[in-house]
Amino acid sequence: MNEPTPDRLRTDDGDLLLAPDAVMTPDGPRDHYAAVVSGATFRAVGPAERLAREHPHLTPVRLPGHILMPGFVDAHHHLTQSFGAALAFGEPSEIFRRVWVPLEGSLDEEAVYVAAKLAALESLRGGFTTVAEAGTRAPVDVELVAAATRDAGIRCVLGLVCNDVDGDTETTLTGAEKHLTRYGVEELIHPSLAVSVPEAATARTLRHTARLAAEAGAVVQIHVNEHLAAVERSLVRHGLRPLEYLHRTGALGPQLLAAHATLVTPREVTLLADSGAAVSYNPVASAWKGNAVAPATTMAERGVRFGLGTDGTRGDAFRLADAAEFAQRLAYGLATGDSSCGAGWTWLDRAARGGADALGLGGRTGRITAGAAADFLLVDVSTPETALSWDLPWELVRRGNRDQISAVFVGGRLRLWRGWPTDWDGPALVRRAAELAQEVMLRAPVTRVHPTSADAWAARS
Repeated sequence: MNEPTPDRLRTDDGDLLLAPDAVMTPDGPRDHYAAVVSGATFRAVGPAERLAREHPHLTPVRLPGHILMPGFVDAHHHLTQSFGAALAFGEPSEIFRRVWVPLEGSLDEEAVYVAAKLAALESLRGGFTTVAEAGTRAPVDVELVAAATRDAGIRCVLGLVCNDVDGDTETTLTGAEKHLTRYGVEELIHPSLAVSVPEAATARTLRHTARLAAEAGAVVQIHVNEHLAAVERSLVRHGLRPLEYLHRTGALGPQLLAAHATLVTPREVTLLADSGAAVSYNPVASAWKGNAVAPATTMAERGVRFGLGTDGTRGDAFRLADAAEFAQRLAYGLATGDSSCGAGWTWLDRAARGGADALGLGGRTGRITAGAAADFLLVDVSTPETALSWDLPWELVRRGNRDQISAVFVGGRLRLWRGWPTDWDGPALVRRAAELAQEVMLRAPVTRVHPTSADAWAARS
């Protein structure tokens, strides 16, 4: 087979005419389609023969056995938590006070940069071309996170935490305005505001961050209705559930990206639908440390905007799409006899186009179409998992693997080839991250409820 090579996929010297076996368009896979990449965007997408005629100066790069599909969008991540990813395993649900706050509080500037870049590398390896960073608690300038993702070559929606219950509201709001301006014109960094949970900000800040984000075309990321404890705290403090409280304060609207939304009543689903707010559905987080699974199929039926998020669990987009369908089937489909649970196409679409829309980037990425950013994957479908294809979207959801990803492009540039960066030293970063993680964990006052799996096994003997 005539294998593609990295040298044939570089855009440094001009445009590319890519001719795979199929292109995953917004209307589904199309055989014998091609795409012209010009700079950071797609110039044209259509039948390969037609594009070859219309661009006679370009030599088609044949990609046998491959499909060209949109890069996945991670609608909810915590990039600076990568040093402690396994600390959540086996722990009770609400772990941010015991694990994530002390861990991130122990990061210095180098550790923040390396942790974020390590997370970005894992995301790229897993097929994500965009990640939404929900805001670090590390006591550093968020430019370090921006630099890490920029250097890694991934698109990032960069959250700035605007909690002010224990701080100065005026300083918080001034910082929010500066953040939106600071990254307003970057190619890969898109500013966002963030509030950890509704009770972490005053009503004024919830209202004003919503207004600032709406005016800037950005989003406000807030963890909402994720755990029973959070819902009960809101009921005790405000007499309202978290989403109801955001509605009362004027913070519920198209600019809101509600992270998790696992514990929602029918009324709250109506509030989401009527307000135009978006949700990040995080199925792996529900399985690993959650109290419930968000009713994503119901949200889809009601017209609620949502994408898929990892919550920093694992940067593997195909496994995320599989988990999205699998969780719906176990939590809702089995009880109702719904054997489809949205079908394969639903979860591929929400993992790309839906996520981009939820992040306010629907006009920029998440689709293979002329004028969109050239954020895409070349996926080898000649492997045993997908070669005998009867329904490619379903098969990619249930049988696709990240080791089938030959190339990852972001903004028209080849960023990864066969799982590793093409223009920086990925293995060296991993080695440095391992060293720094050991140092951070020695000083981080993390408290775990459960022992390690090896200690737990030994205790049973």
